[in-house]
Amino acid sequence: MTEKKAATIGETWRQGAERLRSAGIEEAEANAELLLLHALGIGKAELLRDMREPFPPERAEGWERLLERKAAGEPVQYILGGQYFYGRWFAATPDVLIPRPETELLAEAVLAEASGWEDASSLSVLDVGTGSGALAVTLAAERPNWRVAASDLSAAALAVARGNAERHGVHARIDFVQGDLLEPFIAGRTAVDVLVSNPPYIRSGDIAGLQREVRDFEPHLALDGGADGLAPYRSMALQIRALPDLPRLIAWEVGAGQAPDVAVLLRQAADWREIRFVRDFAGIDRHVLAVRG
Repeated sequence: MTEKKAATIGETWRQGAERLRSAGIEEAEANAELLLLHALGIGKAELLRDMREPFPPERAEGWERLLERKAAGEPVQYILGGQYFYGRWFAATPDVLIPRPETELLAEAVLAEASGWEDASSLSVLDVGTGSGALAVTLAAERPNWRVAASDLSAAALAVARGNAERHGVHARIDFVQGDLLEPFIAGRTAVDVLVSNPPYIRSGDIAGLQREVRDFEPHLALDGGADGLAPYRSMALQIRALPDLPRLIAWEVGAGQAPDVAVLLRQAADWREIRFVRDFAGIDRHVLAVRG
């Protein structure tokens, strides 16, 4: 009897992609590739080089577990334990939203806007709803003299953010505070130059129709923005009046179609020199920037 030939790494990849595709997973090949790299502990170059090599049998059980999790809809970032953001690896667990590429544009916009200020080397920055800490850690890492505070309502999310700050060597320069939006900073009379936030902005009634990976696995606390998706912005627009001074820059990520409404809330809250929108990679007005000085 002829012994069955072991599948190659390339064949294993294709079989995994087909299995994910049959389970209704979008971008099945890309997901299978990421999981295979993780299962084998190799990089893309090694994968391409070793495509015709036999798949290591000792890795089969781990590969099967990874496929099972992904076929059930779990985001690949949770399976792998994190996601790159602004060139840095951030741990991500189901306690936090997965950092997304469009939010990198928010960090970029803040860095660019503040770079023209005379005192740009020593600013006070607040990241509200920090989640994984992607924004707070990135801004602290990119601007070593900035003083950064990061808040979240979730203690579990703050634990993830602290871990990411330690990973990137900025934990000593970020104050992590548990609380609802700006409340902890109003009570503490905290002065803020830059207020950045990527708050929940999905309308409550729309959550059930979200992509399975988001709806069933990402934290609803970080998704649900109330009946119209604007509840966090409405609250923060009122709260900024109670801060010791109006921030010089507010930079908020918003949902599709929400930018004009958020701009109205900001104009009602204070006088700004300029309010402008930043488009994401899909051409959506994804970020609202309000500049005072």
